[in-house]
Amino acid sequence: MKQTLMVPSIHEFIFTILIFGWLTLPIQAQNTVCFDVESNPNPNDAALGSFTKYVNVLDCFGIYAESGISDAKVLHAAAVAAELLDNNEDGIVDDQSIKNQLISSNALMPLFASEGSSGEDAFFDNYNGNGVSAVLYNNEIDPSQPGHWGDDATVEEILHTINHVGHTFVYPSAFGMSPNSSLLSAAMDVARGGQWISHPSSYPSDAWYHYDDATCDYECMAIEYVYWALVSNMGILADEETCNGIANEWEPCTPELLQSTDTLVYNLITDTTYLLPQLAPDGNYCPANASVDDASILHDFELYPAYPNPFNPVTNIRLQIPVGARPLRLHIYDVTGRLVETLVDGLIESGLHAFQWNASEKTTGIYFVRLDAGQFSQTEKLVFLK
Repeated sequence: MKQTLMVPSIHEFIFTILIFGWLTLPIQAQNTVCFDVESNPNPNDAALGSFTKYVNVLDCFGIYAESGISDAKVLHAAAVAAELLDNNEDGIVDDQSIKNQLISSNALMPLFASEGSSGEDAFFDNYNGNGVSAVLYNNEIDPSQPGHWGDDATVEEILHTINHVGHTFVYPSAFGMSPNSSLLSAAMDVARGGQWISHPSSYPSDAWYHYDDATCDYECMAIEYVYWALVSNMGILADEETCNGIANEWEPCTPELLQSTDTLVYNLITDTTYLLPQLAPDGNYCPANASVDDASILHDFELYPAYPNPFNPVTNIRLQIPVGARPLRLHIYDVTGRLVETLVDGLIESGLHAFQWNASEKTTGIYFVRLDAGQFSQTEKLVFLK
């Protein structure tokens, strides 16, 4: 039986759109996750036997956790993995080739209660597969702040694994990590101000990627680079405090700065050939076509992920309205916070409603669709590409 875990919000967090000016859009961190926390399917495996909790993510990615990790955190990691693999949240992995590669590699993310835990010792002493590129610790997981720098490392570490285990093998000419091997390595050489095989004592003044960990070799730099680019494009880093906090490593922290500063990597990660995730995970994953026994979620307001997204020039927007006619507003804003379209402003009957938005007369870029109904508010990011 599938169970829906409703994790209480610690607070209502503020999603800030920034070109170093402010527009705040409140989003409820409701954490609806339509997965099961199961027992470990490999209890006799020397590397995996210490884990007590498991989530099967879309039949291609496993979350393994020690007993000290709460179900809420385990499900958060599962939801983030699902959102990154199924970015339009239709219940299907966006790139079948990536899914196949993750399956063949037995891709997984281990969650440890702490550094030096018994599970970590057993895992590192015995694991000899090729499906792991990163790990997560209990104190690095915060379901109330998905991907927020310094608070929740879930997006980063799961992206590292999907990219390293998946994209570098499926698309080596695009995402190969060795020098002179790919579009990614060529873009990184520009971003670092040169092809630095060994860590330089200092970077050129015109470099905007200057990761300062001397233990991180060229391939490590490449996997970190694609992470910085993806989350910048998603808007995860786009607040002033975060931008200032990461400036010693990475400068183009907003989607606009990334597009204008690092054209090569922006063009790579938005190329629809590779179907990389464009939307930031919010820790909620329950596709409309998922089989959920707890049907109570259907009685709540719900703004489903738009599809297609990215889109050109039409996208479909669906929302679920509880029983009875309700007054609500469904608006679309551009990245500066300017209202560009009103889809609904008034009473609407209960049920599932679908709208189309045609952006053919708008400029390409990032937009936001926002649902407001009384005290409920939900916002989704839209990406218009030509």
